[in-house]
Amino acid sequence: MEEHNEPQTVPPFKYSRESRVFKTGRVFPNDVNNHKTLFGGKLMSTIDEVASISAMRHCRKNVVTASTDSVDFLRPIRPSDSVCFESFVSWTGRTSIEVFVKIISENLYTGERAVAATSFLTFVAVEEDGTPAPVPAIIPETDEEKLISESAGERSELRKIRRASSKKLASQLSTTKYWE
Repeated sequence: MEEHNEPQTVPPFKYSRESRVFKTGRVFPNDVNNHKTLFGGKLMSTIDEVASISAMRHCRKNVVTASTDSVDFLRPIRPSDSVCFESFVSWTGRTSIEVFVKIISENLYTGERAVAATSFLTFVAVEEDGTPAPVPAIIPETDEEKLISESAGERSELRKIRRASSKKLASQLSTTKYWE
């Protein structure tokens, strides 16, 4: 039987909740640094993981990380804590997707919970040939989704400025090995 691959149409919009991801884990001794707090790099790796799932749920295409816009470490995460990552799409451009990640620590002995970190990442949806793909608009529904979405335009403008600055700097940097 012959298979027909019709071009996929992009829905005009999706709700933030459709992209929501939760992941909870423990902090073990091999996850901590010399200060007995969670390694920042380990936290950042999981942030990228859950954010990429949110981005793909939103567009149902492959995505590439365009930038980690920010990771703000607000309080230490210790071996007595569990760590819950919550991510959702907070803004979209034509082909780009901003994802917000909230990291909540919970002391497993006392039950105290706190926002330990927040992060914004930007992904670009791509077709199978690697070209950018259009993505649906996003509709925030909850108060928290709306709060995060309200400042998305400003973050988008700052990303453009930062990216242009980074490109300018990169064009002036050497690629020569220092020993040559």
